[in-house]
Amino acid sequence: MTEKRGELVLRVVPGITEINSNGHIFGGWILSQMDIAGGIVAGRLAEGAVATVAIDGMKFISPMLLGDIVTVYAHEERRGRTSLGIRVDVVATRGTDQRQIDLTSGIFTFVALDDQHRPRVLPAR
Repeated sequence: MTEKRGELVLRVVPGITEINSNGHIFGGWILSQMDIAGGIVAGRLAEGAVATVAIDGMKFISPMLLGDIVTVYAHEERRGRTSLGIRVDVVATRGTDQRQIDLTSGIFTFVALDDQHRPRVLPAR
């Protein structure tokens, strides 16, 4: 995972309903948390509504276990005319020794939307 994790956007503890038959947290649940965190950052940078249009390069590095504290970091990785690439990194805090374990990372692309839900130009920085 990248050294520059970015802003801490979410910190959550998954519950028993998010666990699969292997005793790991569902990948879709993790993906959902990443999309929420990326959308928060993208919406702030776009100064308005955004929609997820792509997820690039996401790979699960380690399984997430029940009891892990999940921390989601995000930062702007790239900027286009109407879209933003937001890198989202997920880290688990595990055990009594509070080990930090990299879980997954990916780049979520969001497009800025106007009132008609069509792409709009991003505001100047």
